[in-house]
Amino acid sequence: MTTATITAPLATGTWVLDPSHTTVGFTVRHLGFSKVRGQFGDVEGSVNVAEEVTASSGSVTIKTASFASGDEGRDGHVRSEDFLDVENHPTMTFTIVDVRPVAGNDYVVVGDLTIRGVTQRVELATEYLGSDTDPFGNVKAGFEASTEIDREDFGLTWNAALESGGLLVGKTVQILLEVQLNKA
Repeated sequence: MTTATITAPLATGTWVLDPSHTTVGFTVRHLGFSKVRGQFGDVEGSVNVAEEVTASSGSVTIKTASFASGDEGRDGHVRSEDFLDVENHPTMTFTIVDVRPVAGNDYVVVGDLTIRGVTQRVELATEYLGSDTDPFGNVKAGFEASTEIDREDFGLTWNAALESGGLLVGKTVQILLEVQLNKA
């Protein structure tokens, strides 16, 4: 029995994350009914695309102090030891361990996500959006990806009880990524 090779949609080799065209964002419930959105502005990484897409690898590093939600008070609290503890944990990382084609341009990118020194395996539902050459001759590629994590699995356990019996901050965090890569 022969196994078909699943080729990558991109040229093989190293692709570098373009931080000015990449968004690493999240959404979490607040008071049980509204959502708070935030993002990280300082992100870097690369992907090594293998001919057999499942053999591709890569890693991303995010500076935790670059967190912003549009509210300075909240931003300071999220950067504090109650949540990200940026003084003791200045970075979060994601390391790709597997890429699984699903259908068409859809993939599952499996990786180890480390937040506050705690590493958990996560799966990113990923869509390849295409690639093209810009007017300056640089080859670019775009992806969108998302996943959900339980923040308490990473030691982010701070919360406050509400009079209704609920909690101020939801446990489930939706991670949303819009990524542009540049061919190295």
